[in-house]
Amino acid sequence: MHKVLMIPRETDTRALRQALWAQRIGHRFSEEGDAQVLWLADPRQHAQMMQLIERWQRGEPLLRDDDPPRASAGWGRGALAEAPLTAGIIGLCLMVFALMALFGDRVIAWLTIVPVSVVGNGLNVGTLTGALGDGQFWRLLSPAFLHFGWMHLIFNMLWLWYFGRQIESLHGSARLAWVVAISAAGSNLAQYVTGTVLFGGMSGVDYALLGYVWLMSRRVPQSGFFVPTMLVVFMLGWMVFTMTDFAAPVGFGNVANEAHLGGLLLGLAIGWLASRRAKSH
Repeated sequence: MHKVLMIPRETDTRALRQALWAQRIGHRFSEEGDAQVLWLADPRQHAQMMQLIERWQRGEPLLRDDDPPRASAGWGRGALAEAPLTAGIIGLCLMVFALMALFGDRVIAWLTIVPVSVVGNGLNVGTLTGALGDGQFWRLLSPAFLHFGWMHLIFNMLWLWYFGRQIESLHGSARLAWVVAISAAGSNLAQYVTGTVLFGGMSGVDYALLGYVWLMSRRVPQSGFFVPTMLVVFMLGWMVFTMTDFAAPVGFGNVANEAHLGGLLLGLAIGWLASRRAKSH
């Protein structure tokens, strides 16, 4: 990263952040004392970044009328102001992980897709229709917030931040909220219909966000969405690998494959609809 500019902490930089996203200029903001510091990832984009900065400092509009609208207004500064919902979901996952460490199976039983309890030496498993009939609608979404290890949590949060932040910055918090809700419920149900009840993780949502961002970047290149081709290849390759018999011997046999696939298909469907709408305007 290369330091480019220091900006007073109280300055609202949302418009500049959105324009940098739209122009696919790799960057980040940090804080040093009373200033926000803008960093550039690729020095070859320095001139392009400086042109945007000069226009922003003159108060000129940075996005065309057909470019993505403003990001959702948020709280805080820096990245949290740019993607408050994404940060909030990550925070909720971390909180659930901490509660699991403190209270163990009681938290898991409360958040699994159906009620589970230990009776004698066996596991008593409820039904989804019964749970919904009792008003436990949260179970359609809650398995996505369960993570069963640090590596499981960290990787899912990295992908959630990478893809969720783009969607929230470019299409707003409301769009991200319903994409997450639909993909969480859909991927959980896809896993449940296979007969599995003890599963969890945000990976189904992550694959949905991947599908959305990838289709937007391909079908509406000017939208500002971007995902490296090798990252797409890696994530799809990983999904296929965990479906094979080679995954179990190396410790990756217990993976919610149906949730991954279901989330990806939902994300592609939603991304196709969103990109179609964007192209029609």
